[in-house]
Amino acid sequence: MRRVGRTALAASLAALTLASCSSSSGSHQTVYGATLHFRHPFVRTLPVAPRGTTLVANTHGAIPGYSAPGGTPAEQIPATWHGAVSALPVVRESPGWVEVRLAQRPNGSMAWVRDSDVTFTSTPYKILIDLKTTSLVLFKDDKPIFGAPLGIGTVSDPTPTGQFFVAFFAASPSTGYGPFVIVSSGHSNAISDWESSGDAMMAIHGPLNADAQIGTLGARVSHGCVRLHVADLLHLRNVPAGSPIDVVAS
Repeated sequence: MRRVGRTALAASLAALTLASCSSSSGSHQTVYGATLHFRHPFVRTLPVAPRGTTLVANTHGAIPGYSAPGGTPAEQIPATWHGAVSALPVVRESPGWVEVRLAQRPNGSMAWVRDSDVTFTSTPYKILIDLKTTSLVLFKDDKPIFGAPLGIGTVSDPTPTGQFFVAFFAASPSTGYGPFVIVSSGHSNAISDWESSGDAMMAIHGPLNADAQIGTLGARVSHGCVRLHVADLLHLRNVPAGSPIDVVAS
């Protein structure tokens, strides 16, 4: 192999630098006749959620929410919701943006956020609550894996219908609620302030001594929350925040 002297090596490096700098045009560079292509520096490719799963946007601090991609912010999405990091299911995507469901009132609230303001995960789980049949079905990868009877809201305090999601898991205030409480993004349409809490969020929890009424067919026994036998509630332990909850009155 021929040894290259320091002077020749320096000249070669200088030539390479000049060639790459003189033919630069943003998305590509020509170096010694070869065109090198680069990704645009601010184009971000969203992760592809596997079939049957939901893409979830996770906030890491308060971020602006928009009524449409671009423009001026329409609202501020809080960093946390009752102490839990906001994990918001993605509804639609646009270059540089995602539309997400929100946990705040009114029911059905959504906003567009910059995809650079969030990080992404995905969930394979979905919960279907059917008020007509007073039953719950848990899906994983679009396949039903568990079903159970449930207690739902009474006629005067009905369980709200709509497309919601798991907002966070909370500690049980008493043993009657079971080992944990799943707080959803749904809010009662009949109650605005439950026990001076400032809100009335729909939650999924234990039976609160209504096991006999719920039985195997379900019953109208709550103020809008969803009650399950404790053994059935345990099947939802691994459902992460951001997982969709659809409440229908079919």
